[in-house]
Amino acid sequence: MTTTLLLARHGQTVWHAENRYAGVSDVPLTDTGRAQAEALGRWAGAHPVDAIWTSPVSRAVRTADPACRALDLTPHREPDLRECDFGVLEGRTLAEFAAEDPAAAKAFRTDPVANPFPRAEDPSSAAERGAAALRRIAAAHSGERVLVVAHNTLLRLVLCTLLSIPTGEYRRVFPRLRNAAITELLMNPDGSAALLSLNVPCEPDPA
Repeated sequence: MTTTLLLARHGQTVWHAENRYAGVSDVPLTDTGRAQAEALGRWAGAHPVDAIWTSPVSRAVRTADPACRALDLTPHREPDLRECDFGVLEGRTLAEFAAEDPAAAKAFRTDPVANPFPRAEDPSSAAERGAAALRRIAAAHSGERVLVVAHNTLLRLVLCTLLSIPTGEYRRVFPRLRNAAITELLMNPDGSAALLSLNVPCEPDPA
């Protein structure tokens, strides 16, 4: 049976508000991020899921907390859903890196997988660990709906892997996953996937 995965990026953090790379660092949610987590919880209350899985990083765990309370579910932690390690870019912006090393920044923009940041985790390896994690989750919840709260770069790499898109295209094909928005992925028993929706907000824009 197919499994429906509802993928959500965690809520906004201080670094993300400033467009800084947050990978392995434990960066807290902003007030906006906490409000986004509450909105995700209300969405889950109206669109129940059978299980909730998260990255072990606190910003993902705390984003999932309102949904867990709404549905009285105990979340599962998956270490392989952690964000990529961004090496020397951790806590910095791409513009700052470009000012320091224009050639390396240009190479990254051209192909971020072939030209990752210095001392960063290999993006191909991150894509494979994340895709393997989603396949394990899908196999454990055959025929069910599962909310998965993780991270922007990891999920974009994983989406490319599961949808047979070259991972070096992840920044172009998926410019960003919005905080706490829902991306619906149908996982088949053979490990293949189909994208049903992308970046659907939990609540309509107040405008």
